[in-house]
Amino acid sequence: MPASLTVWILSALLLLGVMTQSWWEPRLQARGINIRTWPWRWWMLGYPRTVLRIWWTWRQLAMLNGLSVSRRPNQRVMGRDLVVQGQALRPKAPRLGWPVPTRNGVIVRVLMHPGQTPAPYLSAAGAVEHAWRVHAVRVRSPRRGQILITATANDPLTGKGSAKRPETLALLSADVGHTEDGPSWVIDLRKVPHWLITGATQSGKSSLLAALVRSLSRQPVALVGIDCKGGMELGLFGRRFSKLAIDRKRALVVLASMVEEIEHRMRVCRAAGVRSIWALPEERRPIPIVVIVDELAELYLHDGSRESRDEAEQCGTLLLRLAQLGAALGVHLVAAGQRVGSDLGPRVTALRAQLGGRVAHRAHDEASAEMTLGDLNPDAVVIAQTISEEEQGVAVVTTGGRWMRARSHLISMADVAEIAVVPGPPYPFLSVVETASEKGETEK
Repeated sequence: MPASLTVWILSALLLLGVMTQSWWEPRLQARGINIRTWPWRWWMLGYPRTVLRIWWTWRQLAMLNGLSVSRRPNQRVMGRDLVVQGQALRPKAPRLGWPVPTRNGVIVRVLMHPGQTPAPYLSAAGAVEHAWRVHAVRVRSPRRGQILITATANDPLTGKGSAKRPETLALLSADVGHTEDGPSWVIDLRKVPHWLITGATQSGKSSLLAALVRSLSRQPVALVGIDCKGGMELGLFGRRFSKLAIDRKRALVVLASMVEEIEHRMRVCRAAGVRSIWALPEERRPIPIVVIVDELAELYLHDGSRESRDEAEQCGTLLLRLAQLGAALGVHLVAAGQRVGSDLGPRVTALRAQLGGRVAHRAHDEASAEMTLGDLNPDAVVIAQTISEEEQGVAVVTTGGRWMRARSHLISMADVAEIAVVPGPPYPFLSVVETASEKGETEK
């Protein structure tokens, strides 16, 4: 009787919801809730099937991968001088929590046995993928004694990148794509001030830079570009860049002006008795500047002549100073290149150490992925090498000791043309304003 009553109640509620859909759906959309984008197919069919598979296979999975533990000792004394040692019978699997559904998978919490570490669970991630028949499994330990298993049912990054409009975020936060877990891929320059983006030709670096420019163009942020490919990429954004260098000689001038700008901002902060521009009152705070460098290696290569070597050395020095001093003063660096290794010079290694955010697209060899991700997260190096040529725009992102797969938004030429006619913020550079005022006082 209770079971049949429950079925009747659920059926009545479902019928009522369908009949009143024309009333409640527009009201939900007015509040930003679009139920048509919810993964109904996964929640109604995929999720229950995956939950049954998890509960059905967990005991055997834990036993075969060394996750089960027996409470009985694995050795016994036989007679006076004989000890028999073997595998204890009836091992107990770790306690499994209820699988919580996400937009494209499940999250399962596991309570470890006393004395266990996360290492065996990390090693068993591949076996979990096959047993649960999911696309990917991520294992981490957010709390002592607990393991959090995040299973992704299908790869959300296999299709073409999303072309949706970026969300309006806080200052210096850019919505550049979406992650494999579903939420937006946000680059927050306030949290991670400098970024390094690498990848082979046609891997998606330019698409990511375009998505970054589109998101930042809606904010009161000055953009400075260095594109040594003759401005073929960044030059398309026209007036939105306050400064743009299309070769190394002009890049040297732009970088020198950015270091000069940093020194002017230092004097302002020192006069106000603060450590960063973010501690200044909003009306006195300088406009943040994001310096975007495409094809970083072009600034370090030389033809062997004295002049070329001097230019490369000066560019390396200025970039390093910008990365070391700019974060607290609102000057941020985003550098992109195919390969950023020590073969370009010792200053490249020093610069790479200052770039805390790392993005690795498809690489031709292990060394290239190792240069980008190896010093922050060695596990991500293997994942970066699995990106195929068909997955243009897919990358491995690592910040704060963790990594994730993500894909940047597709930016159409119509979007680029729309951004190109929007001018940057007026008077973003303190060095120019102060120099002009000093010249005016001299003329008086």
